[in-house]
Amino acid sequence: MSPTTDAAASTEVEAAETEAATKNLVFVAAERLFALHGFQNVSVRDITAAAGVNLASVNYHFGSKDALLFDIFKRRTAELNRERAKMLHEANDRNTGSPPVREILAALLTPPLRWLAPDHERRISLQFLIRARSEGTDEIRQVLKTDVSHLRRFSDALLRARPDLSPEDVYWRLHFTLGMLHNNRFAEFDRLNVLSEGQTSESDVVALLERMLAFAEAGFKG
Repeated sequence: MSPTTDAAASTEVEAAETEAATKNLVFVAAERLFALHGFQNVSVRDITAAAGVNLASVNYHFGSKDALLFDIFKRRTAELNRERAKMLHEANDRNTGSPPVREILAALLTPPLRWLAPDHERRISLQFLIRARSEGTDEIRQVLKTDVSHLRRFSDALLRARPDLSPEDVYWRLHFTLGMLHNNRFAEFDRLNVLSEGQTSESDVVALLERMLAFAEAGFKG
């Protein structure tokens, strides 16, 4: 390969790395701004200013603000559900394919609770996903409404763990468990803290998870 060819190849690699770095800056800045301020309150200009990049970067790398939102949503939900699937797989291995209800529920609830921890690198991502459930675009809402592939493994595991319950009861109880999880919005924690006159705090994630598991597990008894 000639020196000219080497130089051209090196330039292409540098350009690709620069583009990837810019795209990541936009992604991270948008995720944080959307999580903190809401989807409607953040403009493309806000995102590019926070990222320190050209105003055209959002459209160039993602196509539109809504497409950027959807990309963040897809990437973070996929990451979260991979953690859940890994935990469920490990529970299956420990229990020769038939984990008890509590371990199934732990695989479902633990990853988002971990992300909730004040010092976790994905705390802002969880806040973004919480916003997405109530403020997301039509495309995000459609996914939330119809994509149950990540939940199917949990419903199947619960059906095996509680064959004495009717499938209808298992699905309803899983639904109520998910409702408990999705109600853990930051504003709800603030309200609970006021109600309890300071006796409750979500900062102790281990204790919070244990309370949630105890409550959810009790819902699958009887």
